[in-house]
Amino acid sequence: MRIPEGAHERAIHRLSIAWGHPEGIVRVLEQEDAYGVDVLRQIKAVQSALTGVGEGALRGHLEVRVATAIPRGDTVEMAEELMEALRYRYDTRPK
Repeated sequence: MRIPEGAHERAIHRLSIAWGHPEGIVRVLEQEDAYGVDVLRQIKAVQSALTGVGEGALRGHLEVRVATAIPRGDTVEMAEELMEALRYRYDTRPK
């Protein structure tokens, strides 16, 4: 995947940090006196890391693929591709 310079390293860094959080969540839940706020804090940390990586992936896709669609002449295909990317990025289910 072609992404802007530095974005790859930031994504790897965020995911490396997030990697240990699920184990922390399990450890907290295994404690008899587990504190719910600690669990929620750990879950939010994982969600934030994944959101950041998703934003970087979307930005990279926009910069590398979408912004160059007109010169390549594939704007219709790119619009479809972008719609698909946004479906993965945002929860579009009715609430």
